[in-house]
Amino acid sequence: MEKISKSKIERRLGKKINPYLVETIIKFKKINPIIAKILATPKKKSIKINLEELDKKCKEGDKIVFPGKILSSGELTKKIKLIAWSASKGAMEKMKRNKIEFSTLYEELKDIKKLNEYRLLR
Repeated sequence: MEKISKSKIERRLGKKINPYLVETIIKFKKINPIIAKILATPKKKSIKINLEELDKKCKEGDKIVFPGKILSSGELTKKIKLIAWSASKGAMEKMKRNKIEFSTLYEELKDIKKLNEYRLLR
């Protein structure tokens, strides 16, 4: 298991200007430091995934947490529940058209214990 430096997360947190991102990182630092570390990385190194790559990595009915941005290249054909930091407009339209349940990490902060049912994809 990789070592998560909470002080490093704290230093990176000081450079973030998005108040929603700051609040999300603070909450996840206590509950899931791996997600907090990924969200606290510099924007240049933030993780992104295309719908077609996501389709390859998932099975029908999966519950996925992805602490990055979902991009619109390809199609997502499997019916999954997906929680991510954000998604492009094109990806949102394709997910809505394919009836994929999608919400953001910030929206899920209210019921954060629910995330234990989800598999972390990085």
